[in-house]
Amino acid sequence: MKGENTNRQPMQKSIGKQGCAGIFSHTFFDLPFRSFFLLAPFFAALSLSLWLMVLNGWYSFSTEGLSATVWHIHEMVFGFSATIAVAFILTAVQTWTGKRSLHGRFLAAVLALWLVIRLALWINNSVSVDLAILAQLLWWLIIIVCYSRIVISTQNKRNYLFIPILVVMGALNLSVLLAERFDYTALAMHMSRSMILVMGLLIGIVGGRVIPFFTQKGLASAKAITSPQLLSQCLIIVSVAGIGVFSLSYFVPLKLSPAILMISAGSLHLLRICFWCSWKTLKVPLLWSLHLAYFLLSIGLILLGVSEYSSVISFSEALHLITVGGVSLMILSMISRVALGHTGRVLIVKPMIKIAFVMMFMAAIVRGVFPMLLLLAADMGLNLSVNPYFVAWNLGGLLWVLAMLIFCKTYLPIMISPKVHR
Repeated sequence: MKGENTNRQPMQKSIGKQGCAGIFSHTFFDLPFRSFFLLAPFFAALSLSLWLMVLNGWYSFSTEGLSATVWHIHEMVFGFSATIAVAFILTAVQTWTGKRSLHGRFLAAVLALWLVIRLALWINNSVSVDLAILAQLLWWLIIIVCYSRIVISTQNKRNYLFIPILVVMGALNLSVLLAERFDYTALAMHMSRSMILVMGLLIGIVGGRVIPFFTQKGLASAKAITSPQLLSQCLIIVSVAGIGVFSLSYFVPLKLSPAILMISAGSLHLLRICFWCSWKTLKVPLLWSLHLAYFLLSIGLILLGVSEYSSVISFSEALHLITVGGVSLMILSMISRVALGHTGRVLIVKPMIKIAFVMMFMAAIVRGVFPMLLLLAADMGLNLSVNPYFVAWNLGGLLWVLAMLIFCKTYLPIMISPKVHR
C-alpha cells in the first residue's frame, strides 16, 4: 500500500499539470483578439446597461469610489475602446513582425488582470478602486513592454509610433483614475475626453492604412485605392496638436484654440475619405461600415470644434457622435473583419451582424444628432412633448447594447474554435 501511494502521487501531479497546460493551449488564448474582442464588448454592454439604470433612477451608484459619470466614461473609453485598440495592435504586431505575440499562460494572466480591474471598479469602493489603479498600472506596463520588445527586437521601425501612443493611452487612463480618486472629477472628465481624441488619432493612423487596403481587396479593384501621403502626414500633425492643445487648455490659457484644430482635423479626414471610393462599397457591409464610421468621426470632430462657437451644437452630443458613430462603429466593423480573417474564415458577415452595423449607426444618430435637432426645433418655436435627452440616452444606449450583444453571440463560436485552413 505504501508503494502504491508513492506511485499515484506523481501521476496525479502530472495529470494536473497537463490539465492546466491544456487550458492555456486552448484556441481562446491563441492571440489577444479572441479573448478581448469577445469580453470587452460584453462587459461594455453590461456597463452601459447599468449606466442606463442609473440615468433612469433604477440603481444608485456607490459614492465611495468613482462617481457615476466618471465610472461610465472610464469603462466605455478605457475598459472598452482602449482595450480593443490594444488587442488589435497586439494581434497585428505578430503579422507585422512574424514574431509570436501574447499567447497561452501569459495572455491568460493579462486577461485575468483585466477582469480584476473590471470587478474592482464594479465594486467601486475606496479599497477596490485603489486595487484597480495598481492593477491598471501593471496591465499597461505589461502591454507596453510586450509590444515594444517585439517591434524593437525585429527592428520594425514603421510601427515604433505605437509605443508612444500606448504610453499616452496608459498615462491618460491612470490620470483619470487618480484624479477621480482624489476628487478632481472635472480633471478626470477632461482627461477622458482627451483620450477620445487619442482614439480619433488612432483611427486616423490605422484606418488610413487598412481601410484603403480592405476596400481595394474587397472590391477586387485593379487600381490602387490610396490618399496623398502629404495629406496623411498633415492629418497626424494636426491631430496630435489638437490633442496637446485640448489637454493643456485645462491647465493654462492658450492663444491657439483646440476648436480650430478639431475642425481642421475633421476636415482633413473628410478630404481623405474622398479618395477611398466610398460610394462603391454600399453592397459590402464590412466595407461600408468602415467608411461610414470614418465619415462620422470626421463630422463629429468638426461639430466638436463648432460647438465652441455655437449654442445650437452641443459639445456632449458631438462627442457622442465620435464615440458611438466614429469609435464604436469602427470597432464593431473592424473586430468583425479581423476575427474572420485571423481565424481563416470567408470575409462575409452573417445577416445579424449587418443588423448590428445598422443599429450602431442608428445609436450614433439618436445619441449624437437627435437631441441637437430637437433643441433646434424648440428654438424655432416648436413645442416638444418629450425630453430629447431622455430619448437619446435610453434609445441610443439600448441600440448600442443590442448591437454589441449580437456581435458577442454571433462570434462566440468563432472565437473559441480553431483556425480554419482553406
